[in-house]
Amino acid sequence: MSRLRVIAVTLPEFIGGEAETIASLLESGAVERVHLRKPGAEPGSMRRLIESIPSHLHQRLSLHDCHPLAADYGCGVHLNSRSPEAPAGFGGTVSRSCHSPAELLRPGRFDYQFLSPIYPSISKPGYEPAFTVDDLRGAVGPTTVALGGVTPSKFIELAATGFGGAAMLGCIWQAARAGKLNELIHQIKCCNT
Repeated sequence: MSRLRVIAVTLPEFIGGEAETIASLLESGAVERVHLRKPGAEPGSMRRLIESIPSHLHQRLSLHDCHPLAADYGCGVHLNSRSPEAPAGFGGTVSRSCHSPAELLRPGRFDYQFLSPIYPSISKPGYEPAFTVDDLRGAVGPTTVALGGVTPSKFIELAATGFGGAAMLGCIWQAARAGKLNELIHQIKCCNT
């Protein structure tokens, strides 16, 4: 199996211990990037979260909202329906959300694209995929990152399908809340060799 790009996505709300969890994920080497997804967040709240994460990790963060802050901290930006354009002249990492294989073909400059949901969502009960993993063979590639119901146990199937990455939200924050983040980090490393 080829190694997948592993990305963590935050919960939409700010939570206690979040900055420490983000730093642990990034410093462990199990996760390449963390996406700060905070719909409706005020720039001041987002700035406080970023500043509570060690500055040497800022370049490994991507902002789903409050894009103007990206230049201040060296973060990437993630494009979505709330924030469909990168700031003018932005030269950092750019990613975007897609919800069908056809959307992956839209033109634009992206370092990678999320496709979701791939499996039934862990964090959004009832959010189900409109396609099967088998439907995606040949439609995804090295710059496509699977999101939705992804756990380390799915890495082999995702790589075999052609995905270049795996993004996790629900399983990360469930493990963190249960005090099992180190176990999950170990599992991510073991399943991504």
